[in-house]
Amino acid sequence: MSVDLVVQKAIRARLVATQAVTDLVPAVSILDRNQRPAPNPSIILGESQMVDEDAMHGNRTRVYHTIHIWKREASLEGVKRIAGAVRNALHWSSFDLDTGYHAVNWHVSNIRPLRDPDGETSHAIVTVEVLVSEALS
Repeated sequence: MSVDLVVQKAIRARLVATQAVTDLVPAVSILDRNQRPAPNPSIILGESQMVDEDAMHGNRTRVYHTIHIWKREASLEGVKRIAGAVRNALHWSSFDLDTGYHAVNWHVSNIRPLRDPDGETSHAIVTVEVLVSEALS
């Protein structure tokens, strides 16, 4: 399995298991999908980028993973609340990754609330960085 997919699965598992998140966004609306309109509110697991961190040994990869938050609202208040809950859920304890993978470190590196051009929807993009060590076979 690819490292970015391992990270995505761990992020989703953490979000759906965190009541502070699911109090704001139902677990069934925390999805990996590519269509709009997104459920209101929703957390959409987004794009990722993998960067090799250990060129000599090839067993460490830094994954940059985006999380998109959508809510139909005139302000940014709701997406900011959800982004804060997401940050807290991902910040306080280690990620449980699949066998053969270990999260060396992780953090939310960026939260960017935006107004959607439709004038009715707010959007936030959360970027999570995870340094993953893979067991070499």
